[in-house]
Parts: sequence; C-alpha cells; structure tokens
Amino acid sequence: MPKPLLKPSQTETQGGSMLSLTQNSASAKVSTQEDKMKLDRLLRKQRSESYMNAIRHLDAGGHTCNSQLAKEILDAIRDEFPEVELPDLLIGIVSKCYLGENYEVHTLDINGNIIEHFRQGQKLKCGLEKARSIAIHGGYEFIEVYIDCLRAVSSNGSVSVIR
Repeated sequence: MPKPLLKPSQTETQGGSMLSLTQNSASAKVSTQEDKMKLDRLLRKQRSESYMNAIRHLDAGGHTCNSQLAKEILDAIRDEFPEVELPDLLIGIVSKCYLGENYEVHTLDINGNIIEHFRQGQKLKCGLEKARSIAIHGGYEFIEVYIDCLRAVSSNGSVSVIR
C-alpha cells in the first residue's frame, strides 16, 4: 500500500494503529485520489503571518549558513502544516535575495536543512532551479518547490499553484 501523504487524524486511528479505510484496489485508488485532493486543498490555504515572517528571515543569516535559523524556519513550516508529511513533498523554498547586487536568490533545502545564497548565474541545487525566474521576477514573496508543482506565495500569504 502506498505511503500516506497526510498524517492520520484521530478519527482515523484506534489504539495507536491506523484503521483500514480501503478493502480493495479500486477503493484504494479512490482513497488516494481523495487524499491528494485534501492535500492540495490544504497546501493552497493562505499562509499565516508567523509562517510568512519566518520565511522572510532567510536573508537574516547573512552570507553564511546559520543552522539555528534554518531549524527555526523548518519548525515554522512544520507548525504551518502539522498534518502533512512535508519532507516527502516539499523540496525547498526559493526567494529573491537582498544581500547585495551580486546575489540573486536564496534557498532553503528542506532535507538538508541548508540555507544558501546564490549569485547570478550560479546553478541552484536539488531541483530548485525551476523556481529561480519566478522568485526574481514574479512579484511573489517566495516560491515553495514541491515534487509535483511550485506554489508561489504572495506577500499577503495567498498561494498560486504553478504546474
């Protein structure tokens, strides 16, 4: 059975183990589709002010990586989506960098817990490159890079999905 994308809610669990919600492969497909729809709806919700403020601090570390800052930002991401297994879905975050004219974007690599600042022409790692041009010119606060899409977040927290 595929790994669930959403964490089971209390109504779906009993005695610490997950109840079987599907009986055959046809109902498993429906359940998986429903889970994907729930996940998509959840990830489209407007981002909270505390989450937005945490992501805005990506530039605060200066030119060097600050592991404590990365941990605080990752905690804010987990707090924003407690019911989602984000390490399986979210690759990282890309936003415009304001450290100086040579710097173009900065990233947060979710799995590596790494904040990096990239100069013009320097290639982004781990599949984050696809968000670079939107981060620079798109008028968004930052871009969340998922395995299947980009979610561009405006300064007011609203989310646009780019597939």
